[in-house]
Amino acid sequence: MSDRRANGAFAGLERRVELGEIDPCGSRQAGRRSGLAICDAGPVVGRADGGVQAFDDRGTERWRVDGEGSAITLVPFGDGVVVGERSARGAVRYLVEGAERWRHDAADAIGDPTEETRFRLPMVVDAAVGEGTVYAAARRYEREGGERHFESSVYALAPDGSVRWRYDADASPVSLAASDGGVAVAYNRCPGRHDEGLVALGADGSERWTWDPGGGADRRVGDVAALEEGVVATSHADYRGYRIEDGTAVWRVDLGRPREGGDEVYTYPNHAYAGGSGVVFLTGNSFPATGRETEERHPNEQSAFGYTPAGTRRWRADVGGFCHGIAGDGAELLAPVAQHFRERDPSVHGWRAFDTVEGPIGGGTTPGVLTAAALEDGRAAAIEEPVAYHDDGAVRGAYALWL
Repeated sequence: MSDRRANGAFAGLERRVELGEIDPCGSRQAGRRSGLAICDAGPVVGRADGGVQAFDDRGTERWRVDGEGSAITLVPFGDGVVVGERSARGAVRYLVEGAERWRHDAADAIGDPTEETRFRLPMVVDAAVGEGTVYAAARRYEREGGERHFESSVYALAPDGSVRWRYDADASPVSLAASDGGVAVAYNRCPGRHDEGLVALGADGSERWTWDPGGGADRRVGDVAALEEGVVATSHADYRGYRIEDGTAVWRVDLGRPREGGDEVYTYPNHAYAGGSGVVFLTGNSFPATGRETEERHPNEQSAFGYTPAGTRRWRADVGGFCHGIAGDGAELLAPVAQHFRERDPSVHGWRAFDTVEGPIGGGTTPGVLTAAALEDGRAAAIEEPVAYHDDGAVRGAYALWL
């Protein structure tokens, strides 16, 4: 770690800035409610109350603006930051020094929520920047008579806020990766007409190619990340990691395949990252084939796996808890670790850092759970949220920004 500090690379999270009061998380993960990005002037926090709060690199507040719902998706763009909400209108906002330059309400395209409950609210799930365009994916969920239904849109937005194109589907996008002059879109659930887990869109919004890990599966793709040629993706259909070029799987690796014996448990590979001549996949919680409760643990649960771009495994490391998202910058990867809801062990709260080629390069613990992270040019930030496990009810941690 000392060599990395001397070279200006990521060295750890050391400074804590309080963000105010917030209801604690519970034993189970209930989805994202905070977001984070690092811009030129410092970190920008998307708050659980929908507000956006900017700091300098020492943790001094620079500006803040109000919002609705929760601000969960942030990405630097031009001189400002694009913020995506989970709210009644599902706003995509462009903020420069606290001033809103433009916005789009995704609800105009995907519809208003059928109920004012958190899981029915329109949600900007991800955003990515490539070649002067910011891409934003929004979805809305509804359920009637036991049947799931999604409406979603992927926007390609110019710096002035004009819509270059929009791609609509009755499926649930989960991740974007700017790739080959356009964007790759990962869809997790496809209960309607749209039946492809991964779609590569060109600069004009046309479909360049599609790929699916298994038609008809309840879940499809969990994440996508761009390589110099093609993409890597995690599959929730068969619990594997893939490299895909022009719609064809070049290689695949087993990550969370069902384990036989006792409960037939599996684990979803939730995250993919590519950078610095390496590929990393991260897995999540263990689940049984039937129901949700189990005493069994999948041997690959909550782990990170490093591979070469050719698909050869280099390393494996324990993560210890659930990751709502990951942050990368070149060869370095930062994983904010939340609760392990089956074990409920506070000692796993914190962060893990990895080099895509070498493996683990550091880690630390925090009182609460870490739910978001950002990494840029050796500058790191993460969001801590308080947690109260149902076993004892004690509140651990606080709403805070770590730098």
